[in-house]
Amino acid sequence: MGSSLSLSKEEMPFILAVDDMPSNLELIEAIFQQAGYNVCKASSASSALEIYNSYPVDIAIIDVMMPGMNGFELCKMLKKLTSRQYLPIVLLTALNDSKNRITGLECGADDFISKPFDPVELITKIKSLLNLKDLYEELDHSENIILTLVVAMEARDPYTKGHSTRVGDFATEFASFLGLSGKDRELLKKAGVLHDIGKIGLSERILRKPGRLTSEEVKMIKKHTLVGEDICRPLVSLHGILPAIRSHHERWDGSGFPDNLAGEEIPLMARILSIIDAFDAMISIRPYRGRRTIESTLELIGNERYLGQWDPELVGIFLKMMNQMSMKGYHYV
Repeated sequence: MGSSLSLSKEEMPFILAVDDMPSNLELIEAIFQQAGYNVCKASSASSALEIYNSYPVDIAIIDVMMPGMNGFELCKMLKKLTSRQYLPIVLLTALNDSKNRITGLECGADDFISKPFDPVELITKIKSLLNLKDLYEELDHSENIILTLVVAMEARDPYTKGHSTRVGDFATEFASFLGLSGKDRELLKKAGVLHDIGKIGLSERILRKPGRLTSEEVKMIKKHTLVGEDICRPLVSLHGILPAIRSHHERWDGSGFPDNLAGEEIPLMARILSIIDAFDAMISIRPYRGRRTIESTLELIGNERYLGQWDPELVGIFLKMMNQMSMKGYHYV
């Protein structure tokens, strides 16, 4: 395997340079080692994948024209391997036509450098992409903190433990059945997990109360949609789910909260969550009642399809999905 590591500080970014020409690799290595970066060299796609699995690669510079697996294919594979994190990739190419650039973008490339390259331009682009990577990681860290709060919140109440995770997972299933895009499915998963985050400020006495709630306690619980929206609002990465968090207790007939929205005024994601949230709640044990069976729950939802709580069209599609899953032997967990 053609690879080498510099002895620079561990906290400096690791750059993976991939090129089948030794002279190009040596030049790239010299440029970045002089700038204080760690450099991993690979002369083939297979060597690059070995390095990626062995070292904490922060960014990759890949030559397009290589024997065997070319740079486009390697870029696509690395992006697939790092689908849950952001790995910037710069393609190094002598091919400047738009067709090849489009191919590179379709494979997930973040930028291009033309041969022969200007060292200053190369370093500038790498620094810019590393700054972007840092921003992504900060957002991920902030999201993880909020997701941890959900786990902590549900741990206080054995009756709702796992509820948010199940709603997130099953909302994703429903979104897939509806034919929504991958991006929308991912947003719905986050919205499902975080839909009740606003309950974190409620006391266990209210959350686990076996009897009827007082009017004041009901008001406090109803505020959780607005509190949840406020908790998630500072994160730009969660802006797409704010309407779902705020509006998942709105009703099709306009009698829900907090804004008394009706019909298609209610955001689609909120209408989806409303059905999944109610379904999971009904088949789960609560302090004030036992668990319903899936069959009786689906029958109840079907009977109440046109009574004003949910989007009747979405309910019909949901029941169709559940019927198909049942026929395939799927068991809701």
